[in-house]
Amino acid sequence: MTTPIAFTRYSDALAAGDMAGLAASLHPGVVWHQPGSHSLAGDHVGPDRVLELLGGFMQRSNGTFALQPTGQPMVNGDLVSLPVAFSASSDGKADLRMTGVDLFRVADDLIAEVWLFSADQEVEDAFWG
Repeated sequence: MTTPIAFTRYSDALAAGDMAGLAASLHPGVVWHQPGSHSLAGDHVGPDRVLELLGGFMQRSNGTFALQPTGQPMVNGDLVSLPVAFSASSDGKADLRMTGVDLFRVADDLIAEVWLFSADQEVEDAFWG
């Protein structure tokens, strides 16, 4: 199956650090399900809230938060999964280095919903506080 154009636009914008392009790839009613029990966890609804969440990760990691694909996108209808590795550093904390899977639902040629899965949610929760 072909990777949806919406996902390609999203991933290209993310890789380039193009927040305006990333926001444009998101459905107006996008729901980002951030797992865990840390203070950034929960459902973030709408492109503005998603950008605030990503900004929160950058702020808490002193701009070091990074996410990289570790494999190719896998497509099943309107769903796209992507294996990832992510990392961050913060003063006084052990560096965060983890793998996971990001799952996207595409609707109307935009990213409509995002679920994230981390290899060790407890470690991630401790890092983000």
